[in-house]
Amino acid sequence: MVVILHIGFIGAGKVGFTLGKYFAAHGLPVLGYYSRSKASAEKAAEFTNTQAFDTLETLVSQCGILFLTVPDRCIPQVYGELTKLPIEKKCLCHCSGALSAYSAFTGIRDLGAFGYSIHPLFAVSDCYHAYKELPDVFFTIEGDPAHLTDLQSMLTGIGLRVQPIPPECKTIYHTAAAIASNLMIALAAQSMDMLQTCGFSPQDAQNALAPLMLGNMRHIAAEGVTASLTGPVERGDTNTVRKHLDALTDPAERQIYRLLSRRLIPLAQRKHPERDYQQMEQLLKGD
Repeated sequence: MVVILHIGFIGAGKVGFTLGKYFAAHGLPVLGYYSRSKASAEKAAEFTNTQAFDTLETLVSQCGILFLTVPDRCIPQVYGELTKLPIEKKCLCHCSGALSAYSAFTGIRDLGAFGYSIHPLFAVSDCYHAYKELPDVFFTIEGDPAHLTDLQSMLTGIGLRVQPIPPECKTIYHTAAAIASNLMIALAAQSMDMLQTCGFSPQDAQNALAPLMLGNMRHIAAEGVTASLTGPVERGDTNTVRKHLDALTDPAERQIYRLLSRRLIPLAQRKHPERDYQQMEQLLKGD
């Protein structure tokens, strides 16, 4: 695939630890780590039974595939350093969900190298245990066609699920991930705040909502969104939905309720094609 098949990691944080451990445990030739924090590189190397490199130059010279497992804000700086080194025929892979390979590695083909984005759709929780969860995680990959299939095969060959995406879809992909992750937290926070107005303590509000949220997510994971849908929109219960809207005195919160509830109507119609949801649609359109 490339001149040298060894894999090197630039950056020794949670993502570097996690990928390096999984790769090495499944037989990929991980050579080791370079980090501005030598102590971090040494810890990652010990955890993965690989090497810690004192200089970026040494790691680059010995590896054909380089994973930039650094924060997004640091990728341009690290790439700038790499452009000053001999990287011809090497594959550079960043793990950002937000950046495409093209936007991160501008002009890489002029240097004779190849750029890729390989992103785990997963919140890496810690350095030492998250690698065990990777078989359940989808990875997206995009970048230079030259070795795209080879890298995809490398990942699927060690039991990972990989979805190629077009580079122009990277932003909408990351938006989808943010909605499913960050914005779900915003909705949970709003629900907790509302329960506290009913007399719940913050901890009791969290404990009360946890079974509801977790159960819902388990149903979605097992059965899909349509089969999992319940509630007043699904039932066509306009009286209850009207009461909900009246109870939401904050215009922004009312608008959130309306927009998300309207998004449920096509799912409800799919689940119950015999039902008429026109009244619900009119109610949720607002004034």
